[in-house]
Amino acid sequence: MHLDHDLDERFPHRHTYSAADPKRADGTRRALRIGLGGPVGTGKTATVAALCRALRDELSLAVVTNDIYTREDAEFLLREAVLPPERIAAVETGACPHTAIRDDISANLEAVEDLEDAVGPLDLILVESGGDNLTATFSKGLVDAQIFVIDVAGGDDIPRKGGPGVTTADLLVINKTDLAPYVGVDLEGMARDAKAQRGDLPVVFTSLKAEHGVRPVSDWVRERLADWTAGPA
Repeated sequence: MHLDHDLDERFPHRHTYSAADPKRADGTRRALRIGLGGPVGTGKTATVAALCRALRDELSLAVVTNDIYTREDAEFLLREAVLPPERIAAVETGACPHTAIRDDISANLEAVEDLEDAVGPLDLILVESGGDNLTATFSKGLVDAQIFVIDVAGGDDIPRKGGPGVTTADLLVINKTDLAPYVGVDLEGMARDAKAQRGDLPVVFTSLKAEHGVRPVSDWVRERLADWTAGPA
């Protein structure tokens, strides 16, 4: 079992790009960018939708979604009316989702910058990866922080399996806790395993079916935004 103290050596792809400049071309501070990744069906898009509902009255925000060949996730957010249509952009990656969020970020970076030009100034941009596996990570040139979403229906052994998505994300979300009694999952065991894999990196449990179920994630986003705003420009 590893605690990932040697991440730079074991996962050099995280550093393909350097950290993005906090300033835009006009010298103003750009939006905080947070990426959401995770396997198919864990609730990434539902988490994005819930975050938009929770934060849209206090923050100026926008969303970039990624799908391989469709605009499915963006269309879901549009149907749910979580934000005005001009604040939701879709990227069709045409290839493995890893490529567009980690290796060749040009399409996503263009979508992020276009949103800031069109509807800015923005406080926050959420970038949702297409459904992927436990190795999904975002380039530092694209996002400032990463959320990785897994769910209890995938089995309580998922945190033990590790992978850079689970072990290195700035926040690990274990979603669909309401299903635990029906799938025989030990939530306390998942928490212990996640702690063993992640050390001091935070882990939250969510059930988006519950009222305010996204609050642990939205509170974390608010903390990151406060740090971002207070940081050097």
